[in-house]
Amino acid sequence: MAFRLLVAVVVLLIVGVAGCGGGGGGSGTTASAPKPTGTTLGLNSTAFVDGASIPKRYTCDGEGTSPPLTWSRVPSRARSLALTVEDPDATSGTFVHWSMWDIPRGSAGTNPGKVPPGSVQGRNSAGSTGYTGPCPPPGDSAHHYVFRIYALDDDLGLAAGASPDAVRTAINQHAIASGTLTGRYRR
Repeated sequence: MAFRLLVAVVVLLIVGVAGCGGGGGGSGTTASAPKPTGTTLGLNSTAFVDGASIPKRYTCDGEGTSPPLTWSRVPSRARSLALTVEDPDATSGTFVHWSMWDIPRGSAGTNPGKVPPGSVQGRNSAGSTGYTGPCPPPGDSAHHYVFRIYALDDDLGLAAGASPDAVRTAINQHAIASGTLTGRYRR
């Protein structure tokens, strides 16, 4: 009886740690978040406003496609842009849902499930390349999903599928401006 109880506790602990805001599994990133900059870019979505709930369509409970985004106020000295989406409320540490870089400076945003031509996507904390929709553990309070756009003084030049830590480190070296949009999701 005691052995069964011990096994049940261990299983519950493993399941609890695995719930990460990204569909279970994966690991949080360890590189420090890119530093805020003095200049603020505009970042918006037609799918949700800052602080509001992300529609189901863009989560693991829907189609799981990336939401439409638009950005503005890109500094003239920016050479390219980068985008990250992170869940700081994830059980196992910040969960990276999406990273994209070498976004052409002249692009104005993304369409649902699409990336601007020439952009490169990285590996997310779930281990796949590209966007993975919000997927907090059922019963958790709403998780916050921070969409962050960066203006960069150079292209990052990282290979597709680069790790979240490599992307964060490179952004830290080249960010000259940034802007955020935060959505929430609860299951």
